[in-house]
Amino acid sequence: MIPNPPRDPNPTMENLPIEPVLEDLRTALRRGHAVLQAPTGSGKSTRVPLALLDEDWLGTGRILMLQPRRPAARMIAARMAALLGEPLGERVGYQIRFERRIGPRSRIEVITEGILTRRIQSDPTLEGVGLLVFDEFHERSLQSDLGLALALDLVAGLRPDLRLLLMSATLDTEPLAELLGDAAVIRGEGRSFPVEVHYADRAPGPDAVAAVISAARSALAEHSGDILAFLPGTGEINRCVARLRERVDAQTWVLPLHGSLPTEEQEKALTPNTGSDRRVLVSTDIAETSLTIPGIRVVIDSGLTRKPRFDPGSGLTRLVTEPIARASAEQRAGRAGRMGPGVCYRLWTRAQEQGRPESRTPEILQTDLASLVLELRLWGVADPNELRWVDPPPGPAWESAAALLTRLGALDARGAMTPLGRRMAELPVHPRLAAMLLDAADTARGDAADLCALITERDPLIDTPGQRRPADLGLRLQALHAWRERHPVPGADARRLAAADRVAQQLQRLTHNARHGPERHGSARSTAELLALAYPERIAQRREGTDGRYRLAGGSGALLPQDDALAIHPYLVIASLDAGGADGRIQSALPIAESEIRERFAGRITLSRRLFWDAQREAVAARAVERLESITLRAQPVPLEPTDGVAGILLEQIAARFDHALAWSDAALQFSARVALMRRLEPDGGWPDLSPEALRANLHTWLAPYLSGMSRLAQIQKLDLIPILVSRLDWGQRQRLDAEAPTRIETPAGRDRPIDYGAGENPILAVQLQELFGLSETPRIARGRVPLLLHLLSPARRPIQVTQDLAGFWARGYAEVRKELRGRYPKHAWPEDPTQATPVAGVRRPRRAGG
Repeated sequence: MIPNPPRDPNPTMENLPIEPVLEDLRTALRRGHAVLQAPTGSGKSTRVPLALLDEDWLGTGRILMLQPRRPAARMIAARMAALLGEPLGERVGYQIRFERRIGPRSRIEVITEGILTRRIQSDPTLEGVGLLVFDEFHERSLQSDLGLALALDLVAGLRPDLRLLLMSATLDTEPLAELLGDAAVIRGEGRSFPVEVHYADRAPGPDAVAAVISAARSALAEHSGDILAFLPGTGEINRCVARLRERVDAQTWVLPLHGSLPTEEQEKALTPNTGSDRRVLVSTDIAETSLTIPGIRVVIDSGLTRKPRFDPGSGLTRLVTEPIARASAEQRAGRAGRMGPGVCYRLWTRAQEQGRPESRTPEILQTDLASLVLELRLWGVADPNELRWVDPPPGPAWESAAALLTRLGALDARGAMTPLGRRMAELPVHPRLAAMLLDAADTARGDAADLCALITERDPLIDTPGQRRPADLGLRLQALHAWRERHPVPGADARRLAAADRVAQQLQRLTHNARHGPERHGSARSTAELLALAYPERIAQRREGTDGRYRLAGGSGALLPQDDALAIHPYLVIASLDAGGADGRIQSALPIAESEIRERFAGRITLSRRLFWDAQREAVAARAVERLESITLRAQPVPLEPTDGVAGILLEQIAARFDHALAWSDAALQFSARVALMRRLEPDGGWPDLSPEALRANLHTWLAPYLSGMSRLAQIQKLDLIPILVSRLDWGQRQRLDAEAPTRIETPAGRDRPIDYGAGENPILAVQLQELFGLSETPRIARGRVPLLLHLLSPARRPIQVTQDLAGFWARGYAEVRKELRGRYPKHAWPEDPTQATPVAGVRRPRRAGG
């Protein structure tokens, strides 16, 4: 059992591990930019900004330190203020989304990354700022990459004196130093204790929650100190907390930790107990970096994370649960060694470790880039290659984002920013939601802010065991309105409603300021119209004959459980859609009337004539079709017109049912087979390929000219194919075909018998045996090159023999046939020597030779 180390809740500046490299860092920043690599827990986030406050090059300038996560920004600012012995808002403050604690004397401002972008856009010189610190840069969030690109552009142009400092525990320092212009690289040592890592004996099952609970109970029994467990998302965390609380004693606190918790609950999880009670914190990767949580001695790592993945092709994002990178696993394990020796339980096998990526994928490579493109257009950048990036934005995602911004009205057809786009950029929400907020009618501004808050904040509806939450976003709006009127809201979380209300009120104030300027291009009133402004390509139409399956205007599919109340509506606007699978799962939506769609998107509805195949009539038909992108609002039958391109559809249908769509008479089949014979005999003779495969593949060249005025399959089936096929031959080929591959041949008995070319490679002559008396050799065609395959028949026209060797049959097989059949057919001739007999057709006895 690991003993409990003494806790040091208030370490001084001097005993932080980062201290030995601070002078090197000061020296580096006096010359220019720097990259600082130091282990987690070394104190770099809290100590470095304080150590640089009195530098001459900084003067009275401020330090802006970017943090990827809001809880970390609050805690780090509070810790620095405590080290200075001052309250927050004096020399140290912070600003995060909708929350600000910065005073007039503040020199250090801890901000989240989106705040920096707003600062640079509103003040392109960052007046009064001397240093930008990008903390935990290894997390490579979209906003940190954007902030660095803008900062580098600012340094290259207006602020060459501005210093940049990148900090992290796990950085690939050389490329970053090169990007900063050969910046100095400072490496600090940490003060970490050994962490004993244990792997699972076998591959984990699908239930990560059960595995974490089992490991936590074992750790509580075998080790002292607090426990930090990692799970991928809030759903798993809530289930784990609820089940684990039922299995531990009263002296053990089981607490959740994730970014959507209220501030007071986050602080409760991050503040150590003063007594002897133990804690089990169940967290997302929010606790992976930045936050030092005193008392943690054991880490239980599910090895999973949940990240959004954007598909530029569909324009949709899906949440993916995936294994963490090895660098993240090291960060998590290190949490157990901050205060003393620790233990880490990895719930995957050692062999599975080798299949994990070395580092996490930067967010810029796998997320929706709409906000980034809007910010860069506001900055005056039309091509991302004009800036310097760690990883440049991918082309397809960039193009998809630009197309969305054009659809929202933020960019014009040339890609230039519109007045509406400039006002959208002022709001701290996704461009979709900014468009909705700005285009709401005055009477609907509150609803727009409410919708935006409910979409961006945690769902106020509570999970019910055995039941899925309804998708109707209107139920959330009703719950929020009822909460404001102090009515009880069954099935809703009051704290989440309070958080949504707070965000909605702030958005209303910000929207009021941003709406001043050029006139808006619309005035949406209903909540469904408002939502459609944000998600125009997610207007969805229920597919015919289905319950819960929808087609989106953007072209993809969506699925709603059949028992969901929204499934009865013919049209929806979808706010939240998990794009996993062939059809994305609808998570929240509002019903919308067709009349609202027509009024709001009249300029995007197209009217066209559409030709289609009427399977019931087996004919080409026409419709007048009204469409909003990929969904059909209305289709009415209309008469065909002479200019309609009917032939193409007819040819497609003929190809699909080739064998019975055309009148393949026996004569047509025989003609095709005769030509095929000549192609085999003369491969260089220019004979056309009239095989079914070739004719099917080339309908447009040989059949299309004969379809004028036709629209029905019945008309095509009346076509005589013989003259059409004959027209494929030139005059000389027609003469040679008749001469060398005749359709009939005269037998020695004077009868004209047909030759069958369609039964195989060898042409067949089916003939009664007596008609060939006197003939010693097999008849041939094609100037003697092809012997006929003789089907010799009895007087009853039943097959006796199949042969291409008539002489051999007379010599070796005829005697047996004569012996067997002469008694059965006594009226027919059965001479002993058929080669010298007179051919006979019918029952007339032959005369003797010479008499």
